[in-house]
Amino acid sequence: MDTYSPPDILFNRHLETIYPALFRKVDFNEYKRERIITQDSDFLDLDWVNSGSNKLVIISHGLEGNSTRGYMLGMAKAFASKGFDVLAWNYRGCSDEINKQLRFYHSGATDDLGEIISHAIAKKKYSAICLIGFSLGGNLTLKYLGEGSVNPIIKKAVAFSVPMHLHSSCIQLSKPSNFLYSKRFLKSLKAKVRAKANFFSSLDISKLESVKSLIQFDDLYTAPLHGFKNAIDYYTQSSSLQFLKAITIPTLIVNAANDPFLSDECYPVDLLKSHTFVELEIPERGGHVGFARFNRNGVYWSEQRALDFITSP
Repeated sequence: MDTYSPPDILFNRHLETIYPALFRKVDFNEYKRERIITQDSDFLDLDWVNSGSNKLVIISHGLEGNSTRGYMLGMAKAFASKGFDVLAWNYRGCSDEINKQLRFYHSGATDDLGEIISHAIAKKKYSAICLIGFSLGGNLTLKYLGEGSVNPIIKKAVAFSVPMHLHSSCIQLSKPSNFLYSKRFLKSLKAKVRAKANFFSSLDISKLESVKSLIQFDDLYTAPLHGFKNAIDYYTQSSSLQFLKAITIPTLIVNAANDPFLSDECYPVDLLKSHTFVELEIPERGGHVGFARFNRNGVYWSEQRALDFITSP
């Protein structure tokens, strides 16, 4: 197996994280958008790449991401180039339009993932569907796979940079060394709450400006809007760590050892060392959703690793 080694110019975990997020450009404009109406009369925007294949990969993005982020486009392009159909989906409120229900998306909202999987299965007779998730999307993917019976058409899964233990990861992300990341996430989340308040008078934003951390935001908004008692209850119920034992399809988790977002609990080596289906890889480098490589074909290490795992016998 090809282990990851970053370019010399990306000499620490923050550069490994920031460079791909801000500066990666992926030349790929093959998406065809489809809007579906959810069972609760909301909508989800799905971006498809139809290669005429009977194999599909479904890609889930991270916190405040969307289908057009570099890591999503890179993964979509890599699999499309190998003949796969691709479905890159946008969570509620993440496709440049505020969703219609009071709820948003969150780290444990596998109902929406389940709904788009069912939609894909009904849309076309695929022989195999594989799931790929990044960060929050990785947590969603793992939680979905471990919650109950999974349709046998789902064959494999790959998850990168996964905060499998949400509470400790939120504490980690709120450390001073991660100030720029948490500030950026909060700015985006607050803007969505303000926009939503224009449509829902019941949404109290009087305390929004006083929110200084992601835990405070989850306490005031994420938890109550999605039926949790508080942030801790939300983290406890939504962390994928507790669902790993129940996963019954070949699954690869890749968490870089130098990921600035992840707590120690996100590297469950002992829990997974004898797991029949779940493999945990911990490259020394990679940052958070990084794994950059500078080469002629533009393929990042994470994309090649996902291809290798999913296409292996």
